[in-house]
Amino acid sequence: MPEPLRIVIAEDHYLVREGTRRLLEDSGEVRVVAAVGTAEELLDAVRRFRLDAVITDIRMPPGHNTEGITAAHHIRVHHQDIGVVVLSQHANEQYAFDLFQHGTDGLAYLLKERIGEVDELLRALHEVRAGRSVIDPRIVEVLLGSRAKAADAPLTRLSPRELEVLRHMAQGKTNRAIAEYLTLSESTIEKHVNSTFAKLGLAEEPQVHRRVSAVLTYLRHS
Repeated sequence: MPEPLRIVIAEDHYLVREGTRRLLEDSGEVRVVAAVGTAEELLDAVRRFRLDAVITDIRMPPGHNTEGITAAHHIRVHHQDIGVVVLSQHANEQYAFDLFQHGTDGLAYLLKERIGEVDELLRALHEVRAGRSVIDPRIVEVLLGSRAKAADAPLTRLSPRELEVLRHMAQGKTNRAIAEYLTLSESTIEKHVNSTFAKLGLAEEPQVHRRVSAVLTYLRHS
């Protein structure tokens, strides 16, 4: 039988912490050498024990912000042989970006609901111990949805020049002022403006001021 993975669990909720400990140790594949409630205690345990991996919540005392992510980065920089599994209550794309901003090796991001799926949690521990990465399928869905939404944003339909002209429009400049700034003819600017209106779906209607609507679109999506 292979030697059990030596891990630390960092979770400020006692029942979640001890429940996770029991589930993992009952598998026979893990030995929990410490279970702590703060990021400071986690880093202290990392310094004191020989470990293969850690499991940490994202939000922990004292600030209940992203202490777990900060600890994960510290561990990966100073203890590169220790993998880190980060758990989150929510599929938050910003947490994923923050966690993986310096690289993905030895890191996993899972939802807390995976605690009950012991095989998935064990797989993540083995993967990060081997220097690989794991990301929860639901978080992947959120990231892909965000990317698709961004790709479909109205401003992506504009050319670089049209976007530049619209940026000057948002600063309150007239077509003439934009033309002088870009050293282009006023008629060229007018063509860019009309093309921008068309691409943003702003039809010429008496009740709608297209220039104002275009600027509002720019401010909303830029």
